[in-house]
Amino acid sequence: MYTYEYPRPMLTADCVVTRPDGMLLLVQRGRDPFRGCWALPGGFMEMDETIEHCAARELREETGIAVDPAALTLVGVYSAPGRDPRGRTVTAAYRLEVPLGTPATAGDDAAQLRWWPVDALPPLAFDHRQIVAAALRPAAAGNRL
Repeated sequence: MYTYEYPRPMLTADCVVTRPDGMLLLVQRGRDPFRGCWALPGGFMEMDETIEHCAARELREETGIAVDPAALTLVGVYSAPGRDPRGRTVTAAYRLEVPLGTPATAGDDAAQLRWWPVDALPPLAFDHRQIVAAALRPAAAGNRL
């Protein structure tokens, strides 16, 4: 195995899930950091998956919503130093609109989940407010994978 002399950041994926009625799906974090705070569904990429598969897997584990990774639209990559208190972390953020009535249930490390009006969001963990703002801009809809 090759050993790199350069530090390697952690890689995560986050999902901005909306409905046609203007609601955004958030999970309440069940673990630190930001335990009890609201956040986008997401988490760490495993060594044997693509980042798109990571996004789909984390969405399924935390909300029960199963999607084909090809259905996700890339919002952007977020890499500001200090964006995650656990260490140097880069995230790829994806957007998905689901139909009204899509069942969602909190799972994995999500204490609970809730649909929120996009114009009345609670304080969000990490840099998730910035990600949501980018995902909801009209130009974000054109980044289909």
